[in-house]
Amino acid sequence: MDKKYQPIIGMEVHVELKTASKMFCGCKNDPFGAPKPNIYTCPVCLGLPGALPVANKKAIEWTISLGLALGCKINLFSKFDRKHYFYPDLAKGYQISQYDLPFCYDGEINTSFGKIRIRRIHLEEDTGKLIHSTINNKKMTLIDFNRSGVPLIEIVTEPDIKSASQAKEYAKKLFQIIRYLDISEADMEKGQMRLEANISLQIQNSKTKNQNNQLPNYKVELKNINSFRFLEKAIEAEIKRQEEIINEGKTPTQETRGYNAEKNITYSQRAKEDASDYRYFPDPDIPPIKISESWFESIKKNMPENYDYLLSRWEKEYGAQKSTLSLLFETNTQSKWLDGLFSYFKKQNLDTKKLINFLVNKKIKVNLFVDNYQKIISVFNQSISTSQIDEEEIDKAISQAIKENPQAVLDFKSGKKNAINFLLGQTMKILGKKTDTKIIIEKISKKIF
Repeated sequence: MDKKYQPIIGMEVHVELKTASKMFCGCKNDPFGAPKPNIYTCPVCLGLPGALPVANKKAIEWTISLGLALGCKINLFSKFDRKHYFYPDLAKGYQISQYDLPFCYDGEINTSFGKIRIRRIHLEEDTGKLIHSTINNKKMTLIDFNRSGVPLIEIVTEPDIKSASQAKEYAKKLFQIIRYLDISEADMEKGQMRLEANISLQIQNSKTKNQNNQLPNYKVELKNINSFRFLEKAIEAEIKRQEEIINEGKTPTQETRGYNAEKNITYSQRAKEDASDYRYFPDPDIPPIKISESWFESIKKNMPENYDYLLSRWEKEYGAQKSTLSLLFETNTQSKWLDGLFSYFKKQNLDTKKLINFLVNKKIKVNLFVDNYQKIISVFNQSISTSQIDEEEIDKAISQAIKENPQAVLDFKSGKKNAINFLLGQTMKILGKKTDTKIIIEKISKKIF
């Protein structure tokens, strides 16, 4: 990219919560496990006249939990609004969402590139799913409403992201925190976590830069990206496209675009709407939500240890890097199990840092979160004894095996490759300990030849 342009990027991430029931009705929340279309539906999620929605308390609590995990301020008085637009998968002709009083606002996520501010986290309902198919040689679009009404949280950032790499890191960090809180599976292949980025370019060192925090007069939204890698590549492709347009003296059209991974290009979908286009107003069927002090305290009480603090604490106590530690677990339940394991190892005066490296690099065969601590200690000690065999001891055993088995040596020299397995077995017998057989074979070959 030409250095005179600075990308200005904000992100919107949608995440389906894994509550037992949907957002505003009692239908089962399992759109991907349904045996057939349109069976987890009722008058509410089908948008039938006269049906009255009732807010899902657990979904509200989990939304606030995510807000607290991201350092957000919480609106203890909130409400749901109607967001009007027409699309076949939206039976009511409006989506129940939140507009001016979201549950959470003013949070942040730290990345290696810098802090990204969270503008708001609001709670809404998901839409149905369009299925494009061919039936009786006719192309048609079918609608499955099993997903309609599934609780959906939207996390919106300020335009603080400056590169595709930072956007990717932010999305990964958000994914880790959501999985850690255990409020969503966040499976992007199933659409449980959808990534969107708003992108524009600003000319560096221009008169408008940093002047009253002025932003470019357009933005392009990349919609429904389903992998971290595609997010990075889509943003890079869009930056390149916008740069070419600006270099021609034009302004990119404000629109919504998709990403074609095979061609590595973005493509136009529709003109981008403004908030006024949706004609928001408070939903008259749902009373305002007041979070009482006791309810709020119970939500805070059930919060797990802060994700970043947990990794920092482990790094300090056990010497392993945060990036390494984060590879070992996803959910809070798993982190508690590991916390107990690490503490147990430390009390036994064992090298916890080495254990962590062994686990990450799969140097010991154990079932994390299943095997008991004592079994893991046993496997670890066995691996330690294996890895601590002295090089001189190994060389001495190989020399003895070669000396005592001259025929096997001659066989190997003459091209009988299996002979080295015999010498390996004799060497291991002399050592009386387990060690890496690949190292032994390499050493035997070098000594013979």
